[in-house]
Amino acid sequence: MSTESIPAPRTVTDTLPSDRFMDREEGWLRFNQRVLELAEDEDIPLLERTRFLAIFSSNLDEFFMVRVAGLKRREATGLSVASASGHHPRDLLERISGVTHELMLRHAACFVRSVGPALAEVGIRILRWNELDQPERDFLHGYFHRSVYPLVTPFAVDSAHPFPYISGRSLNLAVTVRDPRDERRMFARVKVPSALPRFIELDTAGGGRFVPVEDVIAAHLPQLFEGMQIVEHHAFRVTRNADLEVDEDETDDLVHSLENELLRRRFGPLVRLEVEQDISDEVLGILTAELGAEEEEIHRVPGPLNLAGLAQIADLDRPELRYPPMVPVEPQALTSGNLFAAIRAREVLVHHPYESFATSTERFLALAATAPDVVAVKQTLYRTSGDSPVVESLIDAARAGKEVVVLVEVKARFDEQNNIEWARKLEGAGCHVVYGVVGLKTHCKLSMVIRKDDDGVLRRYCHVGTGNYNPATARIYEDLGLFSAASEVGQDVSDLFNSLTGFSRKRHYRRLMVAPAALREGLMQRIGGEIEHALAGRPARIRIKVNSLVDEEIIDALYRASQAGVDVDLWVRGSCVLRAGVPGLSDRIRVRSILGRFLEHSRVFVFEGGGDPEVWIGSADLMPRNLDRRVEALIRVSDGEQRRRLIGLMDFAMDDGTTSWHLEPDGSWTRHTRDDQGRRLVDLQDALRGDRRFRVVEHA
Repeated sequence: MSTESIPAPRTVTDTLPSDRFMDREEGWLRFNQRVLELAEDEDIPLLERTRFLAIFSSNLDEFFMVRVAGLKRREATGLSVASASGHHPRDLLERISGVTHELMLRHAACFVRSVGPALAEVGIRILRWNELDQPERDFLHGYFHRSVYPLVTPFAVDSAHPFPYISGRSLNLAVTVRDPRDERRMFARVKVPSALPRFIELDTAGGGRFVPVEDVIAAHLPQLFEGMQIVEHHAFRVTRNADLEVDEDETDDLVHSLENELLRRRFGPLVRLEVEQDISDEVLGILTAELGAEEEEIHRVPGPLNLAGLAQIADLDRPELRYPPMVPVEPQALTSGNLFAAIRAREVLVHHPYESFATSTERFLALAATAPDVVAVKQTLYRTSGDSPVVESLIDAARAGKEVVVLVEVKARFDEQNNIEWARKLEGAGCHVVYGVVGLKTHCKLSMVIRKDDDGVLRRYCHVGTGNYNPATARIYEDLGLFSAASEVGQDVSDLFNSLTGFSRKRHYRRLMVAPAALREGLMQRIGGEIEHALAGRPARIRIKVNSLVDEEIIDALYRASQAGVDVDLWVRGSCVLRAGVPGLSDRIRVRSILGRFLEHSRVFVFEGGGDPEVWIGSADLMPRNLDRRVEALIRVSDGEQRRRLIGLMDFAMDDGTTSWHLEPDGSWTRHTRDDQGRRLVDLQDALRGDRRFRVVEHA
């Protein structure tokens, strides 16, 4: 929509309706539903559909371990305060149970009726034991004795053997046996060893045939319970609360406390019990009683369970069943050879994975490690890969005698152990390692290289990004990064590092907005500024791209902007609790979501500014935790061409000719893939992948 024709200004109401927020948890589940819709889309390559099934399952595990666990903890401790949507924890748990049951059945149906048969048509079959021929069973007999039997331990349950602890996300068999001597029935549990692959590949028919590992174990139960009669067996799986609780004010050693808490994570309270649909009432009764599961926590689904393991199938070497190969290009501005000179000449904006992370960010740090004129490196690390060249460059820099300061966020959820190991490795190499700020997670993405240039000036070269310094995810996550040698950026990044490693209450910076000190305030001021522009008849528009939009204060400000006549375009990948398109409240707000080959991860904020747009990129989502309980940083993009490029990207995503999901006023999401004539809409990621010049504005 053009900003040249400004509508008549409106009146901003003082009060907003009480039902203006949706449930955050249901909003997240609807995001995972969009992932499932990709698995159901027969126009997507088959192994990619298989991967989306695995992602859905893995996402749902994390949802239960964190979001559902948090609601149950609030309910158990008596903190039964209604959410912004007006629902108490008990109401939300019941609503979540209904939605998750529906989605899990839909997920299983997609595998059983669509993806599974389609895989079989191309020679990839996931077979149950009763579908195998004798040579295949003979092969698996040998496999069991070589690779499974030594790892498996059956646990009997009787007066001498209490019900064993079932660790979170483990796959298990509930087994009922009968003693032929006295006809006594007994219960036992067999855990599927996590060291085994999810699916065992048969090599008797040229490959491409797989059997769930629990079927192989189940077929050999007579050998695990020798002399007993196997009455029945059923697979089951438990999900537990996995959120860590560490009181940083009460611990002298954060790393040691976290390590102890990680050990306890496996023993958190149950939040979900998954069982196969054909489980008997008797066995389910035993599991329910022993595990303390409530009715709403029990999920019956067609087998096999734990379809996150389908990632193993999605990784098969069948390129014809995958997306076309993606070869990132080297950022044009960095092709001159001298990277530092290029950054000094002009700020460089890079867009991953379309532009190479290896030849930009990795190269930046690798050169810093080896260049004799570099004297110091400062770096934040939130998540990185298992064999990270980023970490190796930091270690090389320290060993070369450079001053290296690394802030490692050891509280990054589900990466705690990995980050502790990296921190100790960095310390061992001589790096100064800091573990963040007490009470806050450090989520900002910053790198600074201090170099004595040829002109004798000690100059700071900075990188401020939207994504983690993780070479593995940089190939599949969409992110932005800005390289700058501008003195004002260098001063800002230096000030921010000083606040992270020392003591500082600095609030305001030159080109950065930083949470928790002033980011919320800065965003609210800019939204308010757009309201003033609209009421004065000047160009006014807000464009925002984030992963999640759940902050109530920001949402209320956006509602008021809409009422004032400001056009608000929101590109939200995940959870969104704002109601879009509601007459009188948000009729000028459009919300779009794009999911696909790459995970949309960058955060972009554009404020029209009366005709002189202000553009920011950075690490912060619009959530209370990001604005109030994390160290986050946004950087203002000052280069006019780069601003136009990012505005063009935003407009491309919001265009009706682009494939996306549209948020409806009732909170549902509608996928748009074809126009009124049935022609396919433009896929934004495919378009960017094919645009080697990255002139995104041309698509707007």
